[in-house]
Amino acid sequence: MRNLILAAAFLLPSAALAAEAVEIRARDHSCGELAQFIRQNKTVFVRIGIGGRSFRYPPARCRLGDKRSTTSLRDAGGNLCVLDYACVYDPESFYNKIPN
Repeated sequence: MRNLILAAAFLLPSAALAAEAVEIRARDHSCGELAQFIRQNKTVFVRIGIGGRSFRYPPARCRLGDKRSTTSLRDAGGNLCVLDYACVYDPESFYNKIPN
């Protein structure tokens, strides 16, 4: 019983602090609205066609194995947006290297 209480004490704070990504569609918003969503929500997944991009603000919050970059996409009006704070796969990261 004591172990169960200790496990719950360690797991609950981490679950409470975990940021749930807000998902939005790029074709439903303008470039300015997309940038504002990223700044306000801190963790955003922007759906672009079938796939999408993950954005984290500030940039230091990208996951291990990801790097900060910029990405371009089309907004609701068909305009090309260049958004900062994209977290993309980093093939040069130590976490993505396959040991021999």
